[in-house]
Amino acid sequence: MSNKEKHWMKTRNHMLVTLAIWFFFSIVIYLFGADLNNIKILGYPGAYYMCAQGSLLAFVILIFWFANRQEKIDDECGYGGKEED
Repeated sequence: MSNKEKHWMKTRNHMLVTLAIWFFFSIVIYLFGADLNNIKILGYPGAYYMCAQGSLLAFVILIFWFANRQEKIDDECGYGGKEED
């Protein structure tokens, strides 16, 4: 397997995992909103908390995790932007 194919395979798998996490926090959580209201988080109903804070926090963490992991994949496969003098 060439270095380019290895890089693409790792990048594709990383993208699919990221999209699955995004799908969970943007769609699946809200499908169970009525059930989440039975759970209290910091005194608020669970569905309200996930809409107001939980999903936003998950998306911010997801962005930083994605960028960090993609940079490691790029460096590992020799496509990193860092040049040595």
